[in-house]
Amino acid sequence: MAWIIIAVIVLLIVVWMISAYNNLVTLRNRVKNGWAQIDVQLKQRADLVPNLVETVKGYATHESQVFTQVTEARAKAVAVASDKQASTADRIAAENNLTRALFNLQATAEAYPQLQANQNFMDLQRQLQELEQKIAYARQFYNDVVLKLNNAIETFPSNIVAGLFHFEQAEYFQVDDASRQAPQVKF
Repeated sequence: MAWIIIAVIVLLIVVWMISAYNNLVTLRNRVKNGWAQIDVQLKQRADLVPNLVETVKGYATHESQVFTQVTEARAKAVAVASDKQASTADRIAAENNLTRALFNLQATAEAYPQLQANQNFMDLQRQLQELEQKIAYARQFYNDVVLKLNNAIETFPSNIVAGLFHFEQAEYFQVDDASRQAPQVKF
């Protein structure tokens, strides 16, 4: 009789460990999927940027510093995205830098009424706004899944399984302090 109770207890522990492990794997894969969704949106934004810059350049030729910032920020973001050795933090920093540069470009464009009337510019700006909304949603989804994974890794009793199988916490996609400030445009 004692052996049956011990066997049932061992079986319950094994079933629980399998369940906890599978839950952690599922959450880790959701984090990877969330990052992949962000990556798709960021790639679309990077592809849209050169068209937007060229359109604004036609009207604001003397704003070369803004164009240089956007071009360099885009190049850095694309380079970090294609670098398999780059960390999530590196990617986030590069994308935040591109976001700041795009805000500066949009602020510059607002100073040119004839540009605001250009249909091509308006279409590009609408596409960029839609992409930014999709990126914001993808970031929110990603951060929600990261929260679930990190909670599962830290809370008892799943932290035992997480420790045994070396699960690591994921990084949140956070906006840096510089991105929280309004862009400064000087003429």
